Amino acid sequence: MSTDTTDDDTRTLDAREIDGEPFSDIMAELQALPDDATLVLVNSFEPEPLYNVLEQRGFTYETAHVTDDEWRVSITHV
Repeated sequence: MSTDTTDDDTRTLDAREIDGEPFSDIMAELQALPDDATLVLVNSFEPEPLYNVLEQRGFTYETAHVTDDEWRVSITHV
């Protein structure tokens, strides 16, 4: 797993590099995310089940379908 910090306000987590279920890794990154920062989640599919969890935990998100096997979800605090 790798989390890259592209700048002070944006972190990137590529879930495609995580062995097994990435949910706990995603939740750990969100818990550590500063209020004014953004987490960009990179995935090989649209993570629709994650959206409800994000909303329940006080996050907003924007999803972009970049290529056939790449989705990017920008996640921020409400």
